[in-house]
Amino acid sequence: MKPEVTSDAAPPTIMIVDDTPANVGVLGWYFEENGFRVVVAQDGEEALERAHFVRPDLILLDVMMPGIDGFETCRRLKMMPEVKDIPVIFMTALSDTNEKISGFKSGGVDYVTKPCQIEEVLARVNTHLSLRAMQRKLEEQNRQLREESRERQRAEQSLNSSYAELKTTHDELEKLHQQLLQSEKMASIGQLAAGVAHEINNPIAFVNSNLGTLKEYVDDLWQLIDAYEALADRLADRAELFETVRGVREKLDIGYLRQDLQNLMTESLDGVSRVRRIVQDLKDFSHVGEAERQTFDLHAGIDSTLNIVWHELKQRAEVKKEYGDLPLVHGVPAQLNQVFMNLLINAAQAMDRFGAITIRTGAEDGWVWVEIADTGAGIQAEHLPHLFEPFFTTKPVGKGTGLGLSLSYGIVSQHGGRIEVDSEVGKGTVFRVWLPSGNEE
Repeated sequence: MKPEVTSDAAPPTIMIVDDTPANVGVLGWYFEENGFRVVVAQDGEEALERAHFVRPDLILLDVMMPGIDGFETCRRLKMMPEVKDIPVIFMTALSDTNEKISGFKSGGVDYVTKPCQIEEVLARVNTHLSLRAMQRKLEEQNRQLREESRERQRAEQSLNSSYAELKTTHDELEKLHQQLLQSEKMASIGQLAAGVAHEINNPIAFVNSNLGTLKEYVDDLWQLIDAYEALADRLADRAELFETVRGVREKLDIGYLRQDLQNLMTESLDGVSRVRRIVQDLKDFSHVGEAERQTFDLHAGIDSTLNIVWHELKQRAEVKKEYGDLPLVHGVPAQLNQVFMNLLINAAQAMDRFGAITIRTGAEDGWVWVEIADTGAGIQAEHLPHLFEPFFTTKPVGKGTGLGLSLSYGIVSQHGGRIEVDSEVGKGTVFRVWLPSGNEE
């Protein structure tokens, strides 16, 4: 029975280790006749050396040899990484069971009894070569499976990485989309505000002009009334007429009318003047279509923003202004006004009872800063790192979108600045906006 080999494969190599030349000669001839390549060693030391260089497919190892015996030779072979997996079949004249067990413990896979039945030896050799081939095939399949597993793991890691990048890109797009919607919303509000301001401005101008004219007419009427009163005082000798004039004077309470009408005119003119300031601030705040940067006064922007949000602040807090000396700032006023509006409204909404909002400004080392401090509820420490993330809000559901601070952060960053925040629960929060002072980017 010849071994099964392909035409392009080398024949299996058998190492015969035996100190009896006759045994070696018979076995060697028989295996060569059956298509094997045969290598011979006469003792254990020679077998160890030859096995290292030849790397046979199977070893037939005699047990009883001079020097180290077959058991020790096998143990040493199994300690050599490059040959430890080569199957070893013992050839022995010993029939004691303990000796056979020792052979298996030393690493042998089988044994044949001397004198050898050559066909039996060939059958056992072919069996173990087949087992060895299947073992190698299984090891190769395992290696391929491990490699495929590693490839799958690499592919999975690459897929997870791609998914993470895709998710990050999606989140960024969602953030930009929401910021764009918010910007468009603010632009729409700005256009509406500008339109309303324009529509209000005309009738307010009429009212203001008419009130001015009315005041002049009233002043003229008072001069006429004063003349009539002076004339009435000279009618004492005409009792009936004098009593009639005095009765009308008392009934109309001319003194009270004079004072109250003066107050009404003053208050009306002041009110109209305030409405005109608000309309102008509304127009300044909106700056519809404004995209180009310019150099402007930051205090003027804060003041116009305060006028716009005053209705939101006055019921919740006293507003204090502590302005320092500021150089001009280069940027888009409408965008920075929006930042101040967001911070002021957040400060007001942080109040659970009437408190104070303090606006401070200052300049140092080429920077200007605007600080908006409130005496509200404060922010939990674990929330501080997330304040400028899109959609993050500490407000109840339906009370906030979580975009105001994110949008403000983006605007300030685009202006080359930064926003700092410091907060203590129960005491309040301070936002500080830093901007380059008048340096065009």
